[in-house]
Amino acid sequence: MTDSASRRTRIRVELGERSYPVDIGPGVRHSLAGTVERLGARRAAVVSARPDSWIPDCGVPTLVVRARDGEPDKTLGAVESLCREFVRFGLTRDDVVVSVGGGTTTDVVGLAAALFHRGVPVVHLPTSLLAQVDASVGGKTAVNTPEGKNLIGAYWQPSAVLCDTDYLETLPEREMLNGYGEIARCHFIGAGDLRGLPLPEQIAASVARKAWIVSADERDTGLRHLLNYGHTLGHALELATDFGLRHGEAVAIGTVFAGRLARALDRIDERRAAEHLEVVRHYGLPHELPEGVAPARLIELMRLDKKATSGLTFVLDGTDGAELVRDLPAAVVARTLAEMPRATA
Repeated sequence: MTDSASRRTRIRVELGERSYPVDIGPGVRHSLAGTVERLGARRAAVVSARPDSWIPDCGVPTLVVRARDGEPDKTLGAVESLCREFVRFGLTRDDVVVSVGGGTTTDVVGLAAALFHRGVPVVHLPTSLLAQVDASVGGKTAVNTPEGKNLIGAYWQPSAVLCDTDYLETLPEREMLNGYGEIARCHFIGAGDLRGLPLPEQIAASVARKAWIVSADERDTGLRHLLNYGHTLGHALELATDFGLRHGEAVAIGTVFAGRLARALDRIDERRAAEHLEVVRHYGLPHELPEGVAPARLIELMRLDKKATSGLTFVLDGTDGAELVRDLPAAVVARTLAEMPRATA
C-alpha cells in the first residue's frame, strides 16, 4: 500500500508466519522502535557501518557494534566476531539484531543472526541503493571465501526491512551506480521498464518483483534463480578484479553478456539482445569487460557458481522470458566472452 501523504510504500514478503514488511520512503528508519516493540525484544544489538547519527532509537537497551562495509570484511571471521559481541552483551533469541549499512553489512549481520542461538530476529536498515533494492530483502545471507563469492550462507528472513530513502542523499555517484546495476537487471526478470521513473518508484518496483519471486520460491528451487540474472559473470568479474569492480557494475556487464549469450544460442533476436546494452547504458553503468581479465579465468570462476551443479549454468532471456539454462557448451561461452568489447585504460 502507498501512503500519498507521507510518500511511503509498504511491500510485504508473503511467507506465512514468517511474512514481513518492507517499508520504503523518507524517514522510515524512525519506526525502528515500534518494530522492536512489536517483536517483543528486550534489548537490541545494532551492527552499524554508518555514523551514530544514522542510527535511530531502538527503544530498548542497545549495544552498538562497529562494522565496515566492503567485501574484505565479508568473512566467517567477521561473523564470529559479531557473535562473540552478542554473547558479551547477553543477547538472547528473544532479542533482536539490527543492521545499519550496505549490502555486505546486511549479509554478514544476517548470517550472524541466523547462526547465533540458531536464530535471532533481525531487522535491516539498508543505507545503500544496492542494499535497498536487493541485499536486504529475501533472506539470503552469506560470506565469501578466497575460492568464491557467497559460498557459505543460510536462509534467514528478516522480521522487517526499513528502506529509508533519506540515507541515499549522501551516497557518492559510484555507490548509486552500484545499486542501479540491480535495477537494470530487473528489466529482464519481469519488473517492466523502470527507466524514467522516480528513484523511490524504481526501488519499490524492484523490491516488489523480488518479494513476489521470494514468496513463490524462498529457497532457490526454481523461480528464484531469476534474481541471479547477470550474476554468473558478475560474480566472476568481482573475484577476477579483486573487487575492483563493484557488485552492481559487475552485474551490469554480466547482464549485457547474458543478452549476447542468449543471442548466440538463438534464444532471443538481435533487437532484444541490443536492448540489454541499451538498458545498462541508460543507467550510466559499465558494459565492457575490464582489461587484463582472461576469458579462461572467468570461465573457471563461473564453474564455481552456486547454480552450477554440472557444467556452465546461466539465467538467460528467451521467448517465454528468463529461465535457468544448464550445461552450456564452454566453447559458446568462451566465444561470446571473446567477442565482448573491452574497456581501455
